[in-house]
Amino acid sequence: MRQMLAICLVLLCGCSKKENATETEAPAPVQLAAVTQGSIQRIVHGDGALFPVNQWNVVPKLTAPVQRFLANRGDRVRAGQLLAVLENRDLVATAAANKGQVAQAEANLQATEHVTIPESVVKARTDVESSRAAADAAKKVLDSRQKLYQEGALARKLVDDAAVVWAQAMAQLANAQEHLRTLEAAGTKAQMENAQAQVEAAQGQYRSAEAQVAYSEVRSPASGIVADRPLYPGDMAAAGAPLMVIVDISRLVARVNVPVNEASAIRTGQSASVALTSGGAGYPGNVVTVSPAADPNSATVQVWIELANPNEQLKPGATAHAAIVTGAIQNALIVPPSAILSGEQGGAAVLVVSADSIAHKREVSIGVRGADKVQIANGVQPGEQVVTVGGMGVEDNARVRVVHAEQKDDAEK
Repeated sequence: MRQMLAICLVLLCGCSKKENATETEAPAPVQLAAVTQGSIQRIVHGDGALFPVNQWNVVPKLTAPVQRFLANRGDRVRAGQLLAVLENRDLVATAAANKGQVAQAEANLQATEHVTIPESVVKARTDVESSRAAADAAKKVLDSRQKLYQEGALARKLVDDAAVVWAQAMAQLANAQEHLRTLEAAGTKAQMENAQAQVEAAQGQYRSAEAQVAYSEVRSPASGIVADRPLYPGDMAAAGAPLMVIVDISRLVARVNVPVNEASAIRTGQSASVALTSGGAGYPGNVVTVSPAADPNSATVQVWIELANPNEQLKPGATAHAAIVTGAIQNALIVPPSAILSGEQGGAAVLVVSADSIAHKREVSIGVRGADKVQIANGVQPGEQVVTVGGMGVEDNARVRVVHAEQKDDAEK
Protein backbone atom coordinates (compact mmCIF):
# COMPACT_ATOMS: atom_id res chain seq x y z
CA MET A 1 0.00 0.00 0.00
CA ARG A 2 2.75 2.40 0.92
CA GLN A 3 4.58 1.53 -2.26
CA MET A 4 1.53 2.35 -4.33
CA LEU A 5 1.19 5.79 -2.65
CA ALA A 6 4.84 6.56 -3.26
CA ILE A 7 4.51 5.69 -6.95
CA CYS A 8 1.47 8.01 -7.30
CA LEU A 9 3.30 10.89 -5.63
CA VAL A 10 6.26 10.47 -7.96
CA LEU A 11 3.98 10.49 -11.00
CA LEU A 12 2.11 13.60 -9.79
CA CYS A 13 5.31 15.50 -9.15
CA GLY A 14 6.57 14.59 -12.60
CA CYS A 15 3.43 15.86 -14.30
CA SER A 16 3.49 19.06 -12.29
CA LYS A 17 7.07 19.80 -13.22
CA LYS A 18 6.31 19.13 -16.87
CA GLU A 19 3.33 21.58 -16.82
CA ASN A 20 5.37 24.30 -15.08
CA ALA A 21 8.13 23.83 -17.57
CA THR A 22 5.67 24.13 -20.42
CA GLU A 23 4.14 27.33 -18.96
CA THR A 24 7.54 28.84 -18.37
CA GLU A 25 8.75 28.06 -21.82
CA ALA A 26 5.65 29.35 -23.71
CA PRO A 27 6.03 33.15 -24.25
CA ALA A 28 2.89 35.28 -24.29
CA PRO A 29 1.74 36.41 -27.78
CA VAL A 30 1.62 40.20 -28.04
CA GLN A 31 1.17 42.90 -30.63
CA LEU A 32 3.49 45.90 -30.77
CA ALA A 33 3.43 49.50 -31.91
CA ALA A 34 6.30 51.92 -32.24
CA VAL A 35 6.59 55.08 -30.14
CA THR A 36 6.18 57.86 -32.68
CA GLN A 37 6.84 61.57 -32.61
CA GLY A 38 4.24 64.01 -33.94
CA SER A 39 1.54 66.48 -33.05
CA ILE A 40 -1.36 65.82 -30.73
CA GLN A 41 -4.33 68.06 -30.05
CA ARG A 42 -5.02 69.34 -26.56
CA ILE A 43 -8.73 68.67 -25.99
CA VAL A 44 -11.05 69.76 -23.19
CA HIS A 45 -14.24 67.76 -22.65
CA GLY A 46 -17.57 68.90 -21.26
CA ASP A 47 -21.18 67.76 -20.93
CA GLY A 48 -24.36 69.78 -21.24
CA ALA A 49 -27.49 70.23 -23.34
CA LEU A 50 -28.57 71.67 -26.70
CA PHE A 51 -30.50 74.92 -27.07
CA PRO A 52 -31.76 76.82 -30.14
CA VAL A 53 -29.71 79.83 -31.17
CA ASN A 54 -32.88 81.87 -31.68
CA GLN A 55 -36.19 81.57 -29.86
CA TRP A 56 -39.16 83.94 -29.76
CA ASN A 57 -42.09 84.18 -27.36
CA VAL A 58 -45.14 85.33 -29.33
CA VAL A 59 -46.77 87.71 -26.85
CA PRO A 60 -50.11 89.45 -27.58
CA LYS A 61 -50.39 93.18 -26.81
CA LEU A 62 -53.95 93.00 -25.52
CA THR A 63 -56.07 90.72 -23.35
CA ALA A 64 -58.91 89.02 -25.22
CA PRO A 65 -60.31 85.54 -25.89
CA VAL A 66 -58.68 83.53 -28.69
CA GLN A 67 -61.09 83.42 -31.63
CA ARG A 68 -59.04 80.92 -33.64
CA PHE A 69 -55.53 79.54 -34.15
CA LEU A 70 -53.95 79.17 -37.58
CA ALA A 71 -50.84 77.21 -36.49
CA ASN A 72 -50.28 74.19 -34.26
CA ARG A 73 -47.28 72.83 -32.40
CA GLY A 74 -44.69 71.48 -34.85
CA ASP A 75 -45.85 73.63 -37.77
CA ARG A 76 -43.30 75.60 -39.76
CA VAL A 77 -44.14 79.28 -39.97
CA ARG A 78 -42.59 82.26 -41.76
CA ALA A 79 -41.98 85.79 -40.57
CA GLY A 80 -45.19 87.85 -40.64
CA GLN A 81 -47.48 84.84 -40.99
CA LEU A 82 -50.85 85.11 -39.20
CA LEU A 83 -50.79 82.71 -36.24
CA ALA A 84 -53.93 83.55 -34.25
CA VAL A 85 -56.88 85.92 -34.18
CA LEU A 86 -58.24 87.34 -30.92
CA GLU A 87 -61.85 88.46 -30.36
CA ASN A 88 -62.00 91.99 -31.82
CA ARG A 89 -65.61 92.97 -32.59
CA ASP A 90 -65.63 95.70 -29.94
CA LEU A 91 -62.33 97.02 -31.27
CA VAL A 92 -63.63 97.12 -34.85
CA ALA A 93 -66.71 99.06 -33.69
CA THR A 94 -64.54 101.56 -31.81
CA ALA A 95 -62.36 102.06 -34.88
CA ALA A 96 -65.46 102.74 -37.01
CA ALA A 97 -66.72 105.32 -34.52
CA ASN A 98 -63.36 107.06 -34.45
CA LYS A 99 -63.29 107.13 -38.23
CA GLY A 100 -66.61 109.02 -38.16
CA GLN A 101 -65.14 111.53 -35.71
CA VAL A 102 -62.29 112.15 -38.12
CA ALA A 103 -64.75 112.92 -40.92
CA GLN A 104 -66.68 115.30 -38.64
CA ALA A 105 -63.51 117.17 -37.61
CA GLU A 106 -62.38 117.51 -41.21
CA ALA A 107 -65.76 118.96 -42.21
CA ASN A 108 -65.51 121.48 -39.37
CA LEU A 109 -62.06 122.49 -40.61
CA GLN A 110 -63.39 123.13 -44.11
CA ALA A 111 -66.26 125.24 -42.73
CA THR A 112 -63.81 127.30 -40.73
CA GLU A 113 -61.65 127.88 -43.78
CA HIS A 114 -64.46 129.00 -46.11
CA VAL A 115 -67.56 130.04 -44.14
CA THR A 116 -67.06 131.23 -40.62
CA ILE A 117 -66.23 134.99 -40.30
CA PRO A 118 -66.04 136.48 -36.77
CA GLU A 119 -68.35 139.50 -36.01
CA SER A 120 -65.39 141.67 -35.04
CA VAL A 121 -63.89 141.14 -38.46
CA VAL A 122 -67.18 142.18 -40.13
CA LYS A 123 -67.27 145.45 -38.10
CA ALA A 124 -63.62 146.15 -38.91
CA ARG A 125 -64.30 145.71 -42.61
CA THR A 126 -67.27 148.18 -42.33
CA ASP A 127 -65.02 150.69 -40.58
CA VAL A 128 -62.49 150.40 -43.37
CA GLU A 129 -65.14 151.10 -46.00
CA SER A 130 -66.48 154.12 -44.08
CA SER A 131 -62.99 155.53 -43.61
CA ARG A 132 -62.25 155.02 -47.28
CA ALA A 133 -65.46 156.89 -48.27
CA ALA A 134 -64.62 159.77 -45.89
CA ALA A 135 -61.11 159.99 -47.29
CA ASP A 136 -62.47 160.06 -50.86
CA ALA A 137 -64.91 162.85 -49.98
CA ALA A 138 -62.16 164.87 -48.30
CA LYS A 139 -59.97 164.44 -51.36
CA LYS A 140 -62.72 165.74 -53.65
CA VAL A 141 -63.23 168.83 -51.45
CA LEU A 142 -59.50 169.50 -51.44
CA ASP A 143 -59.27 169.17 -55.22
CA SER A 144 -62.23 171.54 -55.73
CA ARG A 145 -60.82 174.23 -53.42
CA GLN A 146 -57.36 174.00 -55.00
CA LYS A 147 -58.98 174.67 -58.42
CA LEU A 148 -60.94 177.65 -57.12
CA TYR A 149 -57.87 178.99 -55.39
CA GLN A 150 -55.92 178.83 -58.64
CA GLU A 151 -58.74 180.82 -60.33
CA GLY A 152 -58.57 183.41 -57.55
CA ALA A 153 -62.07 182.73 -56.35
CA LEU A 154 -61.15 181.24 -52.94
CA ALA A 155 -58.90 182.13 -50.04
CA ARG A 156 -55.75 180.16 -49.25
CA LYS A 157 -56.90 179.32 -45.72
CA LEU A 158 -59.87 177.30 -46.99
CA VAL A 159 -57.53 175.22 -49.16
CA ASP A 160 -55.28 174.51 -46.18
CA ASP A 161 -58.28 173.53 -44.03
CA ALA A 162 -59.41 171.05 -46.70
CA ALA A 163 -55.90 169.57 -46.87
CA VAL A 164 -55.90 169.00 -43.09
CA VAL A 165 -59.30 167.25 -43.26
CA TRP A 166 -58.09 164.97 -46.08
CA ALA A 167 -54.92 164.07 -44.16
CA GLN A 168 -56.97 163.16 -41.08
CA ALA A 169 -59.29 161.01 -43.19
CA MET A 170 -56.35 159.15 -44.72
CA ALA A 171 -54.87 158.52 -41.28
CA GLN A 172 -58.18 157.15 -40.04
CA LEU A 173 -58.37 154.85 -43.10
CA ALA A 174 -54.89 153.56 -42.43
CA ASN A 175 -55.79 152.78 -38.80
CA ALA A 176 -58.97 150.99 -39.85
CA GLN A 177 -57.09 148.86 -42.40
CA GLU A 178 -54.40 147.92 -39.85
CA HIS A 179 -57.07 146.96 -37.32
CA LEU A 180 -58.75 144.72 -39.92
CA ARG A 181 -55.49 143.00 -40.79
CA THR A 182 -54.81 142.33 -37.10
CA LEU A 183 -58.25 140.83 -36.52
CA GLU A 184 -58.06 138.65 -39.63
CA ALA A 185 -54.59 137.43 -38.77
CA ALA A 186 -55.38 136.69 -35.12
CA GLY A 187 -58.99 135.58 -35.11
CA THR A 188 -58.98 133.46 -38.25
CA LYS A 189 -55.62 131.86 -37.40
CA ALA A 190 -56.80 130.85 -33.93
CA GLN A 191 -59.97 129.32 -35.31
CA MET A 192 -58.03 127.47 -37.99
CA GLU A 193 -55.54 126.14 -35.48
CA ASN A 194 -58.34 124.96 -33.22
CA ALA A 195 -60.11 123.19 -36.09
CA GLN A 196 -56.85 121.60 -37.25
CA ALA A 197 -56.12 120.38 -33.72
CA GLN A 198 -59.53 118.72 -33.57
CA VAL A 199 -58.78 116.91 -36.83
CA GLU A 200 -55.40 115.70 -35.54
CA ALA A 201 -56.91 114.50 -32.25
CA ALA A 202 -59.62 112.58 -34.08
CA GLN A 203 -57.06 111.03 -36.43
CA GLY A 204 -54.88 109.99 -33.46
CA GLN A 205 -57.82 108.24 -31.79
CA TYR A 206 -58.64 106.50 -35.06
CA ARG A 207 -55.05 105.32 -35.54
CA SER A 208 -55.00 104.01 -31.97
CA ALA A 209 -58.23 102.10 -32.55
CA GLU A 210 -56.87 100.67 -35.81
CA ALA A 211 -53.72 99.58 -33.97
CA GLN A 212 -55.84 97.76 -31.39
CA VAL A 213 -57.61 95.93 -34.21
CA ALA A 214 -54.23 95.04 -35.74
CA TYR A 215 -53.01 93.76 -32.35
CA SER A 216 -55.88 91.28 -32.35
CA GLU A 217 -54.15 89.57 -35.28
CA VAL A 218 -51.08 87.84 -33.83
CA ARG A 219 -48.30 87.30 -36.39
CA SER A 220 -45.02 85.41 -36.27
CA PRO A 221 -41.98 87.58 -35.46
CA ALA A 222 -39.64 85.29 -37.43
CA SER A 223 -39.42 82.09 -39.43
CA GLY A 224 -39.15 78.85 -37.49
CA ILE A 225 -41.12 76.02 -35.89
CA VAL A 226 -43.94 76.30 -33.34
CA ALA A 227 -42.39 74.68 -30.27
CA ASP A 228 -45.22 75.35 -27.82
CA ARG A 229 -48.84 76.52 -27.88
CA PRO A 230 -50.31 76.38 -24.38
CA LEU A 231 -53.78 77.80 -25.17
CA TYR A 232 -56.78 76.58 -27.14
CA PRO A 233 -59.48 78.51 -29.04
CA GLY A 234 -61.76 80.23 -26.54
CA ASP A 235 -59.08 80.56 -23.87
CA MET A 236 -58.27 84.04 -22.59
CA ALA A 237 -55.01 85.38 -24.01
CA ALA A 238 -53.30 87.74 -21.54
CA ALA A 239 -51.20 90.68 -22.63
CA GLY A 240 -47.56 89.90 -21.89
CA ALA A 241 -48.07 86.11 -21.55
CA PRO A 242 -46.68 83.85 -24.32
CA LEU A 243 -49.32 82.71 -26.77
CA MET A 244 -46.82 80.58 -28.73
CA VAL A 245 -43.10 79.84 -28.77
CA ILE A 246 -41.25 79.91 -32.10
CA VAL A 247 -37.78 78.33 -32.39
CA ASP A 248 -35.22 78.26 -35.17
CA ILE A 249 -33.28 75.00 -34.91
CA SER A 250 -31.25 75.35 -38.10
CA ARG A 251 -28.43 76.31 -35.72
CA LEU A 252 -28.03 75.16 -32.12
CA VAL A 253 -25.92 76.07 -29.12
CA ALA A 254 -24.44 73.39 -26.89
CA ARG A 255 -24.13 74.78 -23.37
CA VAL A 256 -21.56 72.52 -21.74
CA ASN A 257 -19.80 72.64 -18.38
CA VAL A 258 -16.03 72.09 -18.21
CA PRO A 259 -13.79 71.83 -15.13
CA VAL A 260 -12.45 75.13 -13.85
CA ASN A 261 -8.81 74.00 -14.11
CA GLU A 262 -9.26 73.29 -17.83
CA ALA A 263 -11.45 76.28 -18.76
CA SER A 264 -8.53 78.73 -18.76
CA ALA A 265 -7.32 77.30 -22.09
CA ILE A 266 -10.68 77.82 -23.85
CA ARG A 267 -11.11 80.85 -26.11
CA THR A 268 -13.92 82.02 -28.38
CA GLY A 269 -13.44 80.85 -31.96
CA GLN A 270 -11.82 77.52 -31.05
CA SER A 271 -13.14 74.51 -32.93
CA ALA A 272 -15.10 71.77 -31.21
CA SER A 273 -17.05 68.61 -31.88
CA VAL A 274 -20.47 68.00 -30.32
CA ALA A 275 -22.15 64.59 -30.13
CA LEU A 276 -25.24 63.31 -28.38
CA THR A 277 -24.50 61.40 -25.19
CA SER A 278 -26.78 58.65 -26.50
CA GLY A 279 -24.32 58.07 -29.35
CA GLY A 280 -23.84 59.05 -32.94
CA ALA A 281 -21.46 61.10 -35.03
CA GLY A 282 -20.06 64.40 -33.86
CA TYR A 283 -21.08 67.76 -35.35
CA PRO A 284 -18.44 70.46 -35.88
CA GLY A 285 -18.88 73.79 -34.13
CA ASN A 286 -17.07 76.78 -32.67
CA VAL A 287 -16.86 78.27 -29.21
CA VAL A 288 -18.89 81.50 -29.09
CA THR A 289 -19.08 82.24 -25.35
CA VAL A 290 -16.98 81.41 -22.31
CA SER A 291 -18.62 82.32 -19.01
CA PRO A 292 -16.51 84.79 -17.02
CA ALA A 293 -17.56 83.18 -13.71
CA ALA A 294 -17.50 79.63 -12.40
CA ASP A 295 -20.33 77.76 -10.74
CA PRO A 296 -19.22 77.33 -7.10
CA ASN A 297 -21.47 74.29 -6.61
CA SER A 298 -20.05 72.22 -9.46
CA ALA A 299 -16.65 73.96 -9.86
CA THR A 300 -17.29 74.20 -13.60
CA VAL A 301 -17.39 76.95 -16.22
CA GLN A 302 -20.15 77.07 -18.84
CA VAL A 303 -19.04 77.22 -22.46
CA TRP A 304 -21.34 77.83 -25.44
CA ILE A 305 -20.60 76.08 -28.73
CA GLU A 306 -22.58 77.07 -31.81
CA LEU A 307 -23.07 74.43 -34.51
CA ALA A 308 -25.08 73.88 -37.66
CA ASN A 309 -27.95 71.41 -37.51
CA PRO A 310 -28.26 69.90 -41.00
CA ASN A 311 -31.66 68.38 -41.69
CA GLU A 312 -32.54 69.44 -38.13
CA GLN A 313 -31.58 66.03 -36.79
CA LEU A 314 -30.51 67.40 -33.41
CA LYS A 315 -33.29 68.48 -31.06
CA PRO A 316 -33.10 71.21 -28.41
CA GLY A 317 -33.07 69.80 -24.90
CA ALA A 318 -31.00 66.72 -25.79
CA THR A 319 -27.92 66.04 -23.66
CA ALA A 320 -24.61 66.32 -25.48
CA HIS A 321 -20.88 65.83 -25.01
CA ALA A 322 -18.40 68.32 -26.44
CA ALA A 323 -14.70 68.01 -27.25
CA ILE A 324 -13.03 71.43 -27.55
CA VAL A 325 -9.66 71.70 -29.30
CA THR A 326 -7.65 74.23 -27.26
CA GLY A 327 -4.30 73.78 -29.04
CA ALA A 328 -1.74 71.29 -30.34
CA ILE A 329 1.57 69.94 -29.01
CA GLN A 330 4.28 69.46 -31.63
CA ASN A 331 6.99 66.75 -31.54
CA ALA A 332 5.18 64.83 -28.80
CA LEU A 333 5.94 61.17 -28.01
CA ILE A 334 2.80 59.27 -28.96
CA VAL A 335 1.53 55.75 -28.30
CA PRO A 336 -1.88 54.11 -28.84
CA PRO A 337 -4.25 54.27 -25.86
CA SER A 338 -4.21 50.48 -25.60
CA ALA A 339 -0.51 50.60 -24.68
CA ILE A 340 -1.23 52.28 -21.33
CA LEU A 341 -1.27 49.89 -18.34
CA SER A 342 -1.71 50.42 -14.62
CA GLY A 343 1.51 51.30 -12.89
CA GLU A 344 2.65 51.42 -9.29
CA GLN A 345 0.68 53.56 -6.80
CA GLY A 346 -2.04 54.38 -9.31
CA GLY A 347 0.34 55.64 -11.99
CA ALA A 348 0.66 54.55 -15.62
CA ALA A 349 3.09 52.16 -17.27
CA VAL A 350 3.94 50.58 -20.62
CA LEU A 351 5.63 47.35 -21.67
CA VAL A 352 8.67 48.07 -23.85
CA VAL A 353 9.83 45.03 -25.83
CA SER A 354 13.53 44.86 -26.58
CA ALA A 355 15.15 43.22 -29.62
CA ASP A 356 15.51 39.92 -27.74
CA SER A 357 11.68 39.79 -27.21
CA ILE A 358 11.92 40.59 -23.50
CA ALA A 359 9.18 42.88 -22.09
CA HIS A 360 10.35 45.60 -19.71
CA LYS A 361 7.72 47.37 -17.65
CA ARG A 362 8.32 51.13 -17.37
CA GLU A 363 6.57 53.77 -15.35
CA VAL A 364 5.56 56.71 -17.58
CA SER A 365 3.99 60.15 -17.21
CA ILE A 366 0.85 60.75 -19.28
CA GLY A 367 0.35 64.09 -21.03
CA VAL A 368 -2.55 64.77 -23.39
CA ARG A 369 -5.04 62.00 -24.05
CA GLY A 370 -6.70 61.87 -27.45
CA ALA A 371 -9.28 59.57 -28.95
CA ASP A 372 -6.70 57.44 -30.82
CA LYS A 373 -3.36 58.46 -29.29
CA VAL A 374 -1.80 59.37 -25.96
CA GLN A 375 1.14 61.64 -25.24
CA ILE A 376 3.93 60.21 -23.08
CA ALA A 377 5.67 63.02 -21.25
CA ASN A 378 8.64 60.85 -20.18
CA GLY A 379 9.61 57.20 -19.81
CA VAL A 380 10.04 56.11 -23.46
CA GLN A 381 12.11 57.03 -26.49
CA PRO A 382 11.06 57.48 -30.13
CA GLY A 383 11.18 54.21 -32.08
CA GLU A 384 10.83 51.89 -29.09
CA GLN A 385 8.27 49.11 -29.41
CA VAL A 386 5.47 48.98 -26.83
CA VAL A 387 2.88 46.27 -26.26
CA THR A 388 -0.61 47.27 -27.44
CA VAL A 389 -2.39 43.88 -27.30
CA GLY A 390 -1.72 41.01 -24.88
CA GLY A 391 0.10 42.99 -22.20
CA MET A 392 -2.28 42.16 -19.36
CA GLY A 393 -0.62 39.70 -17.00
CA VAL A 394 2.83 39.90 -18.61
CA GLU A 395 5.46 40.30 -15.92
CA ASP A 396 8.50 42.53 -16.04
CA ASN A 397 11.42 40.93 -17.93
CA ALA A 398 9.15 38.20 -19.29
CA ARG A 399 9.73 36.74 -22.72
CA VAL A 400 7.00 37.46 -25.28
CA ARG A 401 6.18 36.32 -28.78
CA VAL A 402 5.45 39.09 -31.25
CA VAL A 403 2.53 38.40 -33.57
CA HIS A 404 0.65 40.50 -36.07
CA ALA A 405 -3.06 41.16 -35.96
CA GLU A 406 -3.71 38.67 -38.79
CA GLN A 407 -1.79 35.92 -37.00
CA LYS A 408 -3.67 36.56 -33.76
CA ASP A 409 -7.02 36.36 -35.56
CA ASP A 410 -6.02 33.03 -37.18
CA ALA A 411 -4.93 31.64 -33.82
CA GLU A 412 -8.23 32.61 -32.22
CA LYS A 413 -10.13 30.89 -35.04
